[in-house]
Amino acid sequence: MAEMSPLRRRMVEDMTVRNLSPATQRSYVHAVARFSRYFGRSPDRLDLEDVRAFQVHLVARGISWPALNQTVCALRFFYGVTLRHSEIPEQIPYAPEPRKLPVVLSAEEVVWFLKAVPSLKTRTALTTAYAAGLRASETVSLKTGDIDSGRMVNRSIRRSR
Repeated sequence: MAEMSPLRRRMVEDMTVRNLSPATQRSYVHAVARFSRYFGRSPDRLDLEDVRAFQVHLVARGISWPALNQTVCALRFFYGVTLRHSEIPEQIPYAPEPRKLPVVLSAEEVVWFLKAVPSLKTRTALTTAYAAGLRASETVSLKTGDIDSGRMVNRSIRRSR
């Protein structure tokens, strides 16, 4: 097995003292090693601008949001704890969680779903909620008297959205 550098040993000791799990320790060491290899220099000789350039590189490669933030955590730990540069970790930004668009069902899928609901009462509530675009709380508070079946109108909908 290769000899561990004093810097890596110190980082592992810092993580052990803080009771980080072995999996987290491996992940952090791997992330800092990747960072170091990218620039071909020891990570203690790299600065905040290098961290930024590495983040840009990772994003350009299409790294996932969790993997990017794991790398950020590793670098913040390395600079803040192991190197004791208290001003640097706060300047290494986390990536915001990407917003995902909701799945939109096709008309056939909606019909298939509603036909699969065995209870007439539940199917009626779901159909009404879907057709009127009601929130869950609006659907739950819906009363029979709220429906004007002659005019095909739901009188309970408050247009305060």
